[in-house]
Amino acid sequence: MLLLTLYEDAVTSRGRAYLDALAGQRVAVVGLARSGVAAARLCRGAGADVVAIDAKPLERLAADAQALPSLGVRFVPERDAAREVRSADLVVISPGVPFDAALPAAARGAGVPVIGELELGWRAMEADTIAITGTNGKTTTTALTGALLAPQPRPVLVAGNIGTPLAAHALAVPPDGLVVAEVSSFQLETIADFHPRVAAVLNVTPDHLDRHGTVARYAETKARILANQGPADCAVLNADDEGARALASRTAADVVWFSRLRHLDHGVFVRGGWVVAKLNGHVEEIAPVTEIQLRGRHNVENVLAAVACALWTGMATEDIRRGVGQFRGVPHRIERVRELHGVAYYNDSKGTNVASTVKALESFTEPLVLIAGGKGKGQDFRPLAEAARGRVVHAVVIGEDGPSIGRALAEAGITVRTCATFAEAVATARDVAAPGEVVLLSPACASFDMFENFEHRGDVFKRLVEQLA
Repeated sequence: MLLLTLYEDAVTSRGRAYLDALAGQRVAVVGLARSGVAAARLCRGAGADVVAIDAKPLERLAADAQALPSLGVRFVPERDAAREVRSADLVVISPGVPFDAALPAAARGAGVPVIGELELGWRAMEADTIAITGTNGKTTTTALTGALLAPQPRPVLVAGNIGTPLAAHALAVPPDGLVVAEVSSFQLETIADFHPRVAAVLNVTPDHLDRHGTVARYAETKARILANQGPADCAVLNADDEGARALASRTAADVVWFSRLRHLDHGVFVRGGWVVAKLNGHVEEIAPVTEIQLRGRHNVENVLAAVACALWTGMATEDIRRGVGQFRGVPHRIERVRELHGVAYYNDSKGTNVASTVKALESFTEPLVLIAGGKGKGQDFRPLAEAARGRVVHAVVIGEDGPSIGRALAEAGITVRTCATFAEAVATARDVAAPGEVVLLSPACASFDMFENFEHRGDVFKRLVEQLA
């Protein structure tokens, strides 16, 4: 049974009109990871003629991608797909496919509109959207915002870059629902009409320069989250972050600031050990900072942003306080694994860039044994070395850019060991760590040189740590 028939009563107005317009259209979906599969199923469920395209042969793709032909979706290898995208009525690309890659470029050259899966999913539904982006912290903030909203009566979907494609559930979200979406720069490359009622930008620091080229282009892509907002909308911006602060002039929405470091005339901030909000001229206490269960100053900022988003929906402060105190974080973000012989082991595999790892280092007062390295994405590792100075007693480096990280750390006076395998790195960290120290996996790099993704890397780390004798 096609998806549309399962949920046809849930889609109204804008979403229904868009799905009706897809019927009979020729849609090419490029990239068949989770987002691409969701896009193909949604378009096929709406009655479109769908061709699915990937660089891998069909038999090497995941089971859900291999099942697409049974729904009437044609599969075409990437090498044979140029004609398909040029003759399509619409091309939908997955986040992992750059907007300027050969097939999207060929489609645009033929006048074919190119959008991403996020845009597609948003067009197919009617619910209000809270969209959260930033270089670091967006998954934790998205998950926390969803948890804070759980007590209110409106149905809530947490989706997007957090691991649940919006297109996979768009048809099931009722018009009065709320969508909390983590949004990456890759997804923002391909939006057109995407219009979040609340758009939060947590921070903008160098990342993904191997794809975006320059910090300026990366920041410009992040700013796209604000492009379609109007005066009735809300932009939640970090007053403590230069990159996020600079975006205030880019939105027509009401700007609600958040700050860990300063008192604000309009926003959510820390005062006297409390998270407080000043949105209507008076200060309202929300929750004591001591009730935040997440480690690190950066997580206080994430809480401030989530509180601002929740307040926009009219959530009661007592419900927000309860949610903040109960939230324990998400896997792979400074996640405690175990303690062995007086040494604590933490998994921060989501530390995929220098700024994220710097924040992880700053979350600890104990001496650290740092495991870092992977695919460096063109980053400068000198800021990592400065943050590690006086905090990291030993560093174990791995992967494609491990040597570059090792050189930067060695110049900061840190003892560095280079390992050929991940298992060797964990064993080496165990051997050099002393009681009272912390072994921290926070790679400051992407995982794709050695692993499928950061989740895979973190899961392997946890398994290896649990196996330590």
